[in-house]
Amino acid sequence: MVAPLKRQKSGSKCRFCNSELEYSVVDLGMSPLCQRHVKPENANDMEKFYPLHAYICHNCWLMQLEEFATPTEIFADEYAYFSSYSSSWLEHARKYSEMMVERFGFSSNSLVVEIASNDGYLLQWFNKAGIPVLGIDPAGNVAEAAREKGVRTEVEFFGTETATKLSGKYAKADLLLGNNVLAHVPDINDFVKGMKVMLAAKGVITMEFPHLQRLIEGNQFDTIYHEHFSYLSFVAVNRIFAHHGITLFDVEELSTHGGSIRIFGKHSDDDSKEVTARVTELLQREKDLGFETLEYYSLFEERVKETKRKLLDFLIEVKREGKTVAGYGAPGKGNTLLNYCGVRTDFIDFTVDMSPHKQDNFLPGTHIPILHPEKIKETQPDYILILPWNLKEEIMAQHSYVKSWGGKFVVPIPELKVLD
Repeated sequence: MVAPLKRQKSGSKCRFCNSELEYSVVDLGMSPLCQRHVKPENANDMEKFYPLHAYICHNCWLMQLEEFATPTEIFADEYAYFSSYSSSWLEHARKYSEMMVERFGFSSNSLVVEIASNDGYLLQWFNKAGIPVLGIDPAGNVAEAAREKGVRTEVEFFGTETATKLSGKYAKADLLLGNNVLAHVPDINDFVKGMKVMLAAKGVITMEFPHLQRLIEGNQFDTIYHEHFSYLSFVAVNRIFAHHGITLFDVEELSTHGGSIRIFGKHSDDDSKEVTARVTELLQREKDLGFETLEYYSLFEERVKETKRKLLDFLIEVKREGKTVAGYGAPGKGNTLLNYCGVRTDFIDFTVDMSPHKQDNFLPGTHIPILHPEKIKETQPDYILILPWNLKEEIMAQHSYVKSWGGKFVVPIPELKVLD
């Protein structure tokens, strides 16, 4: 018998349908903003911690956090995530650009607009193909990095007001895209409404985001953090876009970020694109799995607690044996994992990251030092805990030298595993 989902009124309302949020999926306690790395001069200052508690709306089935930190607080000028430091993500972007040009025939007469364009990691490929681009990103420092690549970028939060202003200044988008941004917006209605405003009459929308099915079934609780206001199933996203006059006409399942989906949207009155069988098949699969039932979400929290126990068991055992442990990476997901599990420098000596924007700072909450990857060669730790576990193949290939001293990689998700 499946235990019922815990009823725990949040006092907040669903960000899409305005229903009361009263069913708890998982409570990860209090956590700081995951990209707010601590500078050495601020190491003794008090940090803000916010509740990290996910609820499911029993009316529209959107899984979500309450809004405690504003987007302005989260995506400040010193926002630390730069997409271009992952070679596999750059390759993903390049292949996407080629596929979209081949499928829809975008050319020098088109306009490609990316919402949350970050450091130009994706739009640069359209630029190189001679296709006009416009990036929109709220973080001034990453926008400047994009401009240095020759990617025209506006520093704005996206919504109906920005869409109206920029479509008047430039043009409407023949391709309007956003990767890993739909989950990041607290006002999802204003955001999707803005996309309709920005889209040309026969234009195409694509959005990529982690798939809720993979989060639940893969125990990927560490992808829950304050930047991610929503956790998206296809049934919920299809409902949201349809409400705003956008029809999802195709969907692809991707391996990125532990399992994502890419949706393709059009104006609902655009009859030039047929709805594919993949749309109806994925909607039916999610319904068959129980995405629109409380039972589907009821076992998740206990699996999360067991993951915490296993990680702590492992770390306690190896530290008692006198072994050394380092981290690899400083991603948002790593901060959720470490803060929820209470792992600090008593277990992990330091972590390393390729991004110079993160190096020589400390992880939020845990204050684990973030160093250059060369520190691994210098200290030769016995175990390296890969925090961006979705990039484990890339990381292990780049740092295969750890085998020379018998070092081993460890991943915490979907369950703790020591990799040979």
